Amino acid sequence: MKESTFRMALAVFLCFASATLSAAEFDGSKPLLCATIDAHACDAGETCLRALPSELGAPQFLRIDFAKKTVTGPQHTTPIRFMQTDEKQILLQGTEFTFAWTIVLDTVDGTIGVTLVNRENALVLFGACTAM
Repeated sequence: MKESTFRMALAVFLCFASATLSAAEFDGSKPLLCATIDAHACDAGETCLRALPSELGAPQFLRIDFAKKTVTGPQHTTPIRFMQTDEKQILLQGTEFTFAWTIVLDTVDGTIGVTLVNRENALVLFGACTAM
């Protein structure tokens, strides 16, 4: 086998191995540390405001512990009341103060979409997670 062919085969193998390991990180078997990156605050009848999560009072980091069924921010830990898993995502839901929340985790790449909503307004966050 030529050296260039060997290197290409090794690169392809490593890409597939890396993808397999990454997917296992987001299957709900390991706790995650998630960073929120983008935020949108919405009030009924108005255009949503786009900002950094910290500018809207949203946590910059969340810890998801599937075994304990909790989501922890810098000031609060809240229980996961509902969890549904399929081959491409894990759906988590709960309540915090006067808000209902949903976190949807992409089991392939670890990205998340988060909503916090009550009868008056909604906060939508996007981010990414890594296994702890």
